[in-house]
Amino acid sequence: MKFGPCPASDAAGAYLAHSVKINGSFLKKGRLLTPGDISRLIDAGINSVTVARLEAGDLHEDEAASRLSKALLGPGLKESAAFTGRANLIAAGPGVLVVDKSKIDRINQIHESVTVATLPEYAAVESRQMAATIKIIPFAAPESAVLKAEALALKDGPAIQVAPYAAKRAVLIQSTLETIKSSVLDKTVDITANRLKAVGGKLIGEIRCRHDAEAIASAIKEAAKGSPDIFLIAGASAICDRADALPRGIEDAGGQVLHFGMPVDPGNLILFGTLTGKPVIGLPGCARSPKLNGFDWALQRIAANIPLTPSDVQGMGVGGLLAEIGARPLPREEATRDRTQVQKASKVAAVVLAAGQSRRMGAENKLLEVVNGKAMVVHAVETALAADTTSVTVVVGHQAEQVKKALANFNVSFVLNPNYDAGLSTSLKTAADVMPEEADALIVLLGDMPQVTARHVDRLIAAFNPLEGRAICVPTHEGKRGNPVLWARHFVKEMSDLRGDVGAKHLIGMNEDSVAEVEMSDPAILRDIDTPEALAAIRAESN
Repeated sequence: MKFGPCPASDAAGAYLAHSVKINGSFLKKGRLLTPGDISRLIDAGINSVTVARLEAGDLHEDEAASRLSKALLGPGLKESAAFTGRANLIAAGPGVLVVDKSKIDRINQIHESVTVATLPEYAAVESRQMAATIKIIPFAAPESAVLKAEALALKDGPAIQVAPYAAKRAVLIQSTLETIKSSVLDKTVDITANRLKAVGGKLIGEIRCRHDAEAIASAIKEAAKGSPDIFLIAGASAICDRADALPRGIEDAGGQVLHFGMPVDPGNLILFGTLTGKPVIGLPGCARSPKLNGFDWALQRIAANIPLTPSDVQGMGVGGLLAEIGARPLPREEATRDRTQVQKASKVAAVVLAAGQSRRMGAENKLLEVVNGKAMVVHAVETALAADTTSVTVVVGHQAEQVKKALANFNVSFVLNPNYDAGLSTSLKTAADVMPEEADALIVLLGDMPQVTARHVDRLIAAFNPLEGRAICVPTHEGKRGNPVLWARHFVKEMSDLRGDVGAKHLIGMNEDSVAEVEMSDPAILRDIDTPEALAAIRAESN
């Protein structure tokens, strides 16, 4: 890759290295400069820009990131589209992240332009949580380096995967002494049930007994009749030795003590055993509290069917200091199931505008016209559903019942725009008013753009990052802006003030500093079908 300053007149076809402001608008870093951009630069008196030019053997950052993310995509993960050289691997559901650290280290050593970052090994993850990110250091990577990384990622099993939680059934045994209140025991039941629920499991019963080896052994045998997957034993007094009442009770019941102690604080005084092949855990005293402790780490692995050997337990020391100290970023009260802050993929709601009267089409409702065997509005809805969106809402108005009938087999919500005859702005206002509370952004699809695909939508979603100035994501092709457009939540409110038969184009103009132009390889994002001639042309192409 060649990098450096270049006369603006010679910069067409190169990637802009630093954003440039021109008369209130921006040419942003990473933009592939077009002849039109060059004219704008020269007209503004900008005669030199810093650019990057790809050479033979280079892969563009997005292609490189996308290829490596596919190679690293293990079970329990899904990939995001690549943008600015970044592709993320997202947890498809809750579970525990399993990482081949050695393999990731070797990939990161191949070339400085190729980087992979993951959550810590065995981190508990939630659905849609970011588990890993592949970042190509701008603006390209040698294809030879990407090929080596791909080969290593695919060799000898997945490098990154999520082990999903299984529906484990557990029984809780609590020993008692006169010094322990029944309210403490009751609270322990509730806290344990919640812990199990968080990892997909269920507390199926509780037994209380005296705090001596004989009574504990009898309780374990009684509990075994229910065939639990996990035995949990909370002693009235902390375990002090392998010869203490609780471990002796496990052995007297026919079980085996495998390991005592854990290099995690709180959670040191935990005991691991087995009975008929099922795990038995002697709980540390801190397990009576909902705060994060070593028992949580052990339970997460067991629930995800990840082996937990004495060696595994002994390897938890680095990072195992969970006590409330000044260096800890969050107090334990705010800690969740894992020691890391949760970074989730943005929740993007989709809305399909399908309320218009199709005046330019004539007597027919264009949205119900068939293209490639389907009504145009069906194409738009299928695209929205296939993309990485969290919900799909269709705004209806003109011939609402006919449109709803065409979409009867799809999992979408409908909202009526009673003022559809007043223009497009009313449909945008309707969409803004029903934006889901949990959504971070809204992507607005037009019902008359049947060639827009989920790939276009996902690329816009991948670009969305308000912290990096990409709060409005607009697709472009050869410098021309099109649709759909993705909006951060705080801009959606401004749609309620729109009037007439206009879209939200002026809102984009008013907020150029928040706009990310996302280049698309084809003109589908520019092509709406709103005249009989346009309809005839697209039908002819499909024949």
